[in-house]
Amino acid sequence: MADVPTSVVAATGLLGGYSVARWTKKRPLGGVALAAAGSVAARGSQQKAGNATAAALSGAYVAAFAGAHPLAKKIGAWPSVFAVAGGVALASWVAVDRRA
Repeated sequence: MADVPTSVVAATGLLGGYSVARWTKKRPLGGVALAAAGSVAARGSQQKAGNATAAALSGAYVAAFAGAHPLAKKIGAWPSVFAVAGGVALASWVAVDRRA
């Protein structure tokens, strides 16, 4: 399997988690998708950039998930999810993927 950039995995986790929760109407199932992608992204970050970077990016991932909720009340659900996914992808690219 090709080495998928952690920025792509993290952004896909946020987008996919929301998509699964919305379309299945089962929020816990969306949480499973979110957590699975977050774990894969964290492991990739750890392998490529070390524990400290992986911990910081994992914190950003969780903060983005939490921050998407109040942001959605201001700009809408999908724009909010795209905004936080883009932010996490950018942070991950800067910290991990551009080094490769």
